[in-house]
Amino acid sequence: MAEQVFTNYRLQLPAEEMLGTLVVREGHIADIQPGIVQQGCDGGGDYLMPGLIELHTDNLERCMSPRPSVTWPLDMAVVRHDRELAAAGITTVCDAIAIGDVLPNAVRMTQFDPMIDAIAGGQQAGRLSVDHRLHLRCELGYEKTHDIVERYTTHPLTTLMSLMDHTPGQRQFAKVEKYKAYYTDKHGVSGDDMDRYIQKRLDDQQRYARSNRHKLVALAHGHSITLASHDDATVEHVQEAMENGAAIAEFPTTLDAAQAAHDHGLKTLMGAPNVVLGGSHSGNVSAMALVEHRLIDVMSSDYVPQSLLQAIFLMVSQTLPLYEAVRLVTINPANAIGLGCDRGSLAVGKLADIVTVHHDGAVPRITSVSRRGHRIA
Repeated sequence: MAEQVFTNYRLQLPAEEMLGTLVVREGHIADIQPGIVQQGCDGGGDYLMPGLIELHTDNLERCMSPRPSVTWPLDMAVVRHDRELAAAGITTVCDAIAIGDVLPNAVRMTQFDPMIDAIAGGQQAGRLSVDHRLHLRCELGYEKTHDIVERYTTHPLTTLMSLMDHTPGQRQFAKVEKYKAYYTDKHGVSGDDMDRYIQKRLDDQQRYARSNRHKLVALAHGHSITLASHDDATVEHVQEAMENGAAIAEFPTTLDAAQAAHDHGLKTLMGAPNVVLGGSHSGNVSAMALVEHRLIDVMSSDYVPQSLLQAIFLMVSQTLPLYEAVRLVTINPANAIGLGCDRGSLAVGKLADIVTVHHDGAVPRITSVSRRGHRIA
């Protein structure tokens, strides 16, 4: 691979922004220097940052089911998902695979095997541009969660496991009416059916959640899989996550829970759509409020890949210098899953996973994305 020189870019280094020059050789960052040289790609003062790292995205589900009645061919859906991530500047992703769901006939209940196979097969065949890993989203109140997850604990792509409890009346859906509105609008469930589903969820939580939690925690630690809690709403939820040995607190729903997670050393993850939209669609704590309290360590695009880049520039306009906001979508998530040694920051010797961005003052726009020095978008 020929040497690549990127000059006259505002480099987003781990602790500062520097107008300078970055050199790539053999897929790695070979040199970083202040100042502008007369050769290479002149960025004209645009931004250059590490490739974005995504720990929790449901985007593949949207690609495989673009409408409620449509199931897209899975291999094609995975490639589309991959290209959307690349276009959003994401170079490493943990694809969220849901094990269990609220609705018995949901696509999630039957597609986890094919989804995992399609991701692994696409990566092995060289069809995918982004480095894909697996994030197993484990619904604690689903009877078969442990048995299914156990099959994938030794899968070479399994990197992250989160423990979820979407039972109405607590965590994300502390208000049952919000739960009803969300699933009625999203899935078209009738009021009578929704009441039956709610009662079943309450019953299943009592039957299975405690046992599943105990067994899944043991699986995660036994196979060195990073563990995350999900939708912590109270200090007690965070204490439970600590007792489970979690490293990440995904989407805390209250300021108290986010503060407790921070105080206990958990890496707090929030959704970039929450920042872009100015609040939570479930009526929970605002991500920007947590930014202002310096309680967010990691941002996730959740269901809109492009939201990662948009969110960090919105943070800059409010409270943070850009290089600090960039850490929330690069080195912090990389460190959280044990990949910070070779990616996540602009540093000599690291992989040349890099993104260049032009910002016209209104909307940031990605102009190029490279992984290991090869342009992918």
